[in-house]
Amino acid sequence: QVQLVESGGGLVQAGGSLRLSCAVSRHTFSSYTMGWFRQAPGKEREFVASITWSGGITYYADSVKGRFTISRDNAKNTVYLQMNSLKPDDTAVYYCAARYGTVVDTTAAEYGYWGQGTQVTVSS
Repeated sequence: QVQLVESGGGLVQAGGSLRLSCAVSRHTFSSYTMGWFRQAPGKEREFVASITWSGGITYYADSVKGRFTISRDNAKNTVYLQMNSLKPDDTAVYYCAARYGTVVDTTAAEYGYWGQGTQVTVSS
């Protein structure tokens, strides 16, 4: 069983930055592609970013490209999402997810493990 725990959310003004962390409780963390998704009130969950097990390949939603950076530290079983130049439209609950395998993936249904989510609120 893989357990994921997100942290780092909060309230920030537009233009500010936050770094989300996701701690994964499994020693084979390095075998999993990791992803970040978000869900705003009244909207469907959407893909934000994904990173392969080696960290060599990353993929971003167009809406966050150039502002967000996904990274991972396999020695610490942790994946990060650095969010810069935040906008009010980035307000959402952010979820960390894990998918066994070696490819980036934008499809939420392909991820078998999810964290509980962390709230990010960007004020204008």
